[in-house]
Amino acid sequence: MKAVERIKAPIYEEMELFEQKFTASMSSNVALINRITHFIVNRKGKQMRPMFVFLVAKMLGKGKVTERVYRGAAVIELIHTATLVHDDVIDDSHQRRGFFSVNALWKNKIAVLVGDFLLSKGQLLTVEHEDFDLLKIISVAVREMSQGELLQIEKSRHLDITEEVYYEIIRQKTATLLATCCEMGAQSVNAPATDVEKMRLFGETIGMAFQIKDDLFDYGTAKIGKPLGIDIKEQKMTLPLIHALQQASASQRKQMINVVKNKNTDKAAVKQLIEQVKTLGGLDYAVAQMKIYQQKALDILADYPQSDYRESLELMLNYVIDRKH
Repeated sequence: MKAVERIKAPIYEEMELFEQKFTASMSSNVALINRITHFIVNRKGKQMRPMFVFLVAKMLGKGKVTERVYRGAAVIELIHTATLVHDDVIDDSHQRRGFFSVNALWKNKIAVLVGDFLLSKGQLLTVEHEDFDLLKIISVAVREMSQGELLQIEKSRHLDITEEVYYEIIRQKTATLLATCCEMGAQSVNAPATDVEKMRLFGETIGMAFQIKDDLFDYGTAKIGKPLGIDIKEQKMTLPLIHALQQASASQRKQMINVVKNKNTDKAAVKQLIEQVKTLGGLDYAVAQMKIYQQKALDILADYPQSDYRESLELMLNYVIDRKH
């Protein structure tokens, strides 16, 4: 059985029903919106985020799932989808998961408006059912993700990202949403505040490990959907490069920064920089930091009794670390 199927096994029925509810939550009386949302739904990914919501909800809610849990999962997926549509506009990206992106097919103006529509649908879903606690959780997530993106843009202009700033960027940009999934799962079954916070922290640590893993792909050789060295080309300062720069001599550092600033489209220069990062221990350091976050997340789960749901969350955590793309 594939890893994702094993993870999904204890929540298979919930995920099947969720698909129907999620599709319904995007409906509109504007035909153009329905055409675009139909296109989005048919090209969905693994749906890891709703899976986190259901697994945490069932682990803390004694295996029971209410309509409130489905709403929590739908809100997460609506907001996530909105951010993906907007991200493709921001990055001027014409592909998403091997297919054309919304902005490639319908242009930026429509893509931005569709993203806004999905964002408002997610917020209204909570307001209409007076789930104001869930609305607060998702509103904080949107704020954090926006701040993380802007912080990265601000810092990349000067290439002065320290390790501390890097962690803050990835915490806001990536880890926030996974933290929100787990927090939402706990809150949607009205778990005690201590459990809600524990689950938020669990999701955050997975998110940190997830992003470090993503950054490591930039230095690998496997075909993983994003070209080798794309982060360097986009002048993104990630953990392997930040650590390598700290270990480099003054002259090495100057030369490496020059590649990121002025030669980031020169394939030979980028390839040489990748080799330097490896030699200076950047990759080994990033892997070690990723494993520290993995262990932190496992330690949090260890506080809960053994169950199929806990086991699936552990499998999900290991999947994030071991994935090949």
